[in-house]
Amino acid sequence: MINLLKHFRKILLAVFLILQTKAYVSSQEADKPEISSEHPTTATEDYADQIPASTQEEELPEISYDLEALPFPTRRMHQLILEATKSGDIEKLRAFIGTGGSMTMLSLGGIDGDPIDHLRKEAGDTNGHEILAILEEILEAGYVHLDKGTDRELYVWPYFFAYPLDKLTDPQMVELFRIVTFGDFQDMKDFGGYIFYRAGITPSGRWTFFIAGD
Repeated sequence: MINLLKHFRKILLAVFLILQTKAYVSSQEADKPEISSEHPTTATEDYADQIPASTQEEELPEISYDLEALPFPTRRMHQLILEATKSGDIEKLRAFIGTGGSMTMLSLGGIDGDPIDHLRKEAGDTNGHEILAILEEILEAGYVHLDKGTDRELYVWPYFFAYPLDKLTDPQMVELFRIVTFGDFQDMKDFGGYIFYRAGITPSGRWTFFIAGD
């Protein structure tokens, strides 16, 4: 008799749990927003399965290719660095990297020793031609103007650094692949943003960083 009562209680408990579960599922379904059958297509549909979709609307940063719109010190530093990259002589960057506390950041973890030697090690060749080519490609891309009107105001190349990858158009994807490989892009997709090399110059013309990584 006792075993029968225990068995009966188990049945009642199971029925109770099933009813509770159905009630919870029904409430969740009722709270779901209605999804329209019509949705706009984007130029990045081919990459939809590779880039995590943004969960909320965000204001896209303004992209510029107009170097004349830069403050003169910024434009001048940009020009000098670009000329150094095109020369093929990595030593010509030394004058713009600086020293001490104002030295251009070349690694998120800091560097030991000579900055030009560090850049050579970052390249795949002993002359540093690869890193010069990367820097040239970056500085010839579009840029974004960040933190306007603050003491952190900065111009950053390429604009991908501040632009959501899932919002890039087809032409912008072509621009991106001038700088990175598809394998790099896969890593960025996994991370959720652009993590390849980028360069920043202040309105006063200081070259603040040339770094890669997250």
